[in-house]
Amino acid sequence: MKKSKYRVFFGIGLLAMVGLFGCNQETPIEKTKAAAASGNAATQAAGQAAVDAIKIPLDKARQVESTLGKSAEDTAAKIKESTQ
Repeated sequence: MKKSKYRVFFGIGLLAMVGLFGCNQETPIEKTKAAAASGNAATQAAGQAAVDAIKIPLDKARQVESTLGKSAEDTAAKIKESTQ
């Protein structure tokens, strides 16, 4: 009789522990939201790296373009002065 009571109490305790630990688990919806959030961060970082890879050379090209434009204006002004 004592052994059967212990088995019953042990079984109830085991079920209670499983139930308590089961309540702490994330639902599938929460898991997908967490995965999407981490995926969005990775996607945004990769996207920003791609934008920077294009933007930096374009900025340098614009600087060279403005330098060449100023040089052309100076050369044109010198030619105009020499012809007058």
